[in-house]
Amino acid sequence: MALVKSGWLWRQSCVLRRWKKHWFDLWLDGNLLYYPDENRRTVENRIPMKFNCVNVRAGQECGDILPPDGNTQESLVTVELRDRSKLLLCAESEDDAVAWKMALMDTQFYPVNVYDPYDDHYQAIPFNGHHAAYINQGYCGHGYVPFNVREDPHRYSYGQQMALGMLAGAVTGSALSSLLWLPCWF
Repeated sequence: MALVKSGWLWRQSCVLRRWKKHWFDLWLDGNLLYYPDENRRTVENRIPMKFNCVNVRAGQECGDILPPDGNTQESLVTVELRDRSKLLLCAESEDDAVAWKMALMDTQFYPVNVYDPYDDHYQAIPFNGHHAAYINQGYCGHGYVPFNVREDPHRYSYGQQMALGMLAGAVTGSALSSLLWLPCWF
């Protein structure tokens, strides 16, 4: 999975409305993750932008939001989410705010192609992160389109099914063995 943009942003908390500095990662599949530091050890929140983002605003479009000390109104970014909440962010500069706005809007509408090896063709589908293997081909130049390969859901379960079948047979045999001798006693 490819990283589209990452960097430090100020985020306004929901309850006390204080500005906190977080490390943000925007992935190609549309997930926006933020961490307390740049080590990326503990994820504070994950926002699937493809499904939850309604609108992204930057600069004067954000309205009457007060930026943190030392920053201007032009460095604000507002992400309006589907549940009618807002993610209020502040970048280090006006150019960085515009870059974050463009990156957030691009991942919202960027198509994800899926390769199905059983049909041997690519499909542009609405992305669903379940049962997909992410492939990162590295930098391939301009025009690079990411794709996901679907895994066979029964690929890794043959041994587990055989073990459970043998266990069920042993339990059934031990439970019914006493009943099979019942006709011989009378």
